[in-house]
Amino acid sequence: MNPRRLNKIQSSFVLLVPFFVLVVLFTYCYWDNDLPYFQRDPFVKVKKYAPLIHMELAKYHLEKYTPILIALMQQESHGKGGDPMQSSESIGLPPNSIKDPNESIQIGVKHFRKILTYGQEKQVDFETIIQAYNMGIGYINYVAEHGGKHREELAKDFSLLQVQKHPKIYACKKRLFKSRYPYCYGDYSYSEKVTKNINSLTASNK
Repeated sequence: MNPRRLNKIQSSFVLLVPFFVLVVLFTYCYWDNDLPYFQRDPFVKVKKYAPLIHMELAKYHLEKYTPILIALMQQESHGKGGDPMQSSESIGLPPNSIKDPNESIQIGVKHFRKILTYGQEKQVDFETIIQAYNMGIGYINYVAEHGGKHREELAKDFSLLQVQKHPKIYACKKRLFKSRYPYCYGDYSYSEKVTKNINSLTASNK
C-alpha cells in the first residue's frame, strides 16, 4: 500500500476515535429505559418511591411535603442505591450503611420531620430547613442566631466552623473542577439545588 495513503487512513482513524468515544458517552449518559434523553423524565427513578414517601409522611400528617422529599431524594441519590435518602449519617452511621430503600425512606422522613419541627420552633425560613437536611440541625441554630434566613454565605461559614472543629473528619482536596474546598462539611449550595429540583418537578407534573 502507498505510504501516503496508509498515513491518510491512520490519520482518519485517529480523528474518528474521539467521535466514537463521544457517541458511547452520550449513549451511556443520556439513554435510559430505552427512551432518548429528550423524552426521559429526570425524576423517573425517584417517583417510583413517591407512594412510600407519601405513606411515611402521612404518619406525621406531613403528606403535603411529598414533592419536597422527592426533590431531596433526587439531590441525594437520583433514586439509586439501597439508601436513596442518604439517611445513614442522620443516625450516626457511615454513608450508605443502610441497604434497604424502605428503611432509608422511613429514617429520612423522620429526619425531615425533626428538622422541620425544630426549624419552625426557631422561626427560620424553609430554605434553612432544606439546607439542614444536609448540614444537620446545628445549621438551624446557626441561622437563627444570624437573622433567621438562609444564605449561601452562612452555609459556607457554618461549613468552615465544622471543618475547624473536626479537620481530620471533614477533609477534602482542592481540585480544578467541582471542588468544594475549603468548605468540606456538607454542601453549601444544597438548598439551591433542591429548590431547582422542586421547580423542575413541578414543571414536569403540569
